Amino acid sequence: MDDVAKAAGVSKGSVSKVIRNAYGLSPAMRKRVETAITELGYRPSIAARAMRGSSFSIGMEIPNLDIDFFTQIMAGATSRLAGSGYQLVIAPGHGEMSGTPVLENLADRSVDGIIAVAPDVSPEWLEDLARDIPIVLIGRHDHSTNYDTLTNDDEAGAALLVEHLLDLGHTRIAHLTIRMKDERPDAIPPHEMRLTAYETILAREGLEPLVVHAHAKDDIVRSTKALLRTDPSVTAIFAGNDSLAIEALRAITEMGMTADDVSVVGYDDVRIASHPLVSLTTITQFGDRMGETAIDMLMERIRGGRTTARHEEIRPELRVRGSSRPVRAGVPVSIPIR
Repeated sequence: MDDVAKAAGVSKGSVSKVIRNAYGLSPAMRKRVETAITELGYRPSIAARAMRGSSFSIGMEIPNLDIDFFTQIMAGATSRLAGSGYQLVIAPGHGEMSGTPVLENLADRSVDGIIAVAPDVSPEWLEDLARDIPIVLIGRHDHSTNYDTLTNDDEAGAALLVEHLLDLGHTRIAHLTIRMKDERPDAIPPHEMRLTAYETILAREGLEPLVVHAHAKDDIVRSTKALLRTDPSVTAIFAGNDSLAIEALRAITEMGMTADDVSVVGYDDVRIASHPLVSLTTITQFGDRMGETAIDMLMERIRGGRTTARHEEIRPELRVRGSSRPVRAGVPVSIPIR
């Protein structure tokens, strides 16, 4: 605030009035302060926000609206805010307007706190923003200082899936995942944790990993078909999330195969996963509970004054359904590499 006051040639009290949108300033003085704030990239501190008063709104940034797991989180957050007087403001990302720009926009709209599902935002940038506004980051296992994290135990969840497939007799298990953007070492995305667990368990069993990266829906189907044509010994696919798993099921069906030929397991337990025509074996992350917990963590800061970071982890559970089946008799079994 001192820097803003100096740049605008006004007192700190005048800067405070602009931040609080108070009366008593000329339009010219207000303009000078607003210009200085913009040029310096200044964001009001939490204390300044308290002087201005609560907006009674919580911002939620999500990468897109196509993922049902995010809908579960939104539902849980909305349920937890019922009767509190707070409103959830949803800000989906799209193209260039995703990640950092969306979070900046929410902060500029003076929300009291932010729930972020931001896989590509750097931890350093989040640490800086969280000095000014409470943030709960969902999904990434960051070792943050200023913002809170809420995750699933992705290592344990992946282990449940891979061990389930091993118990069914599968030894040639492929992992279908998405390729993450380059991250700092202290940004730990869930797909990286799941991949590591998959590789670790297969190495323990003396089996060779087979990792396939895909992203767009057409690419997932194409990549799955190419995998199965190239390596007919693959009898199971561990997909990094349910969206990937459902597209893998589409590819298998289009190739005239069923779960008796190739088992598929996913991760998230989206609502359609339990539909009898899908019947996807998956891991539930309890998305509704995540949304509720994220609100509780924000309110600890907004109302309770907590300033130290919390890192909460929700224990996953395996949901076994019809998409994973024992290896059929007569199917060649991969020989351990050791």
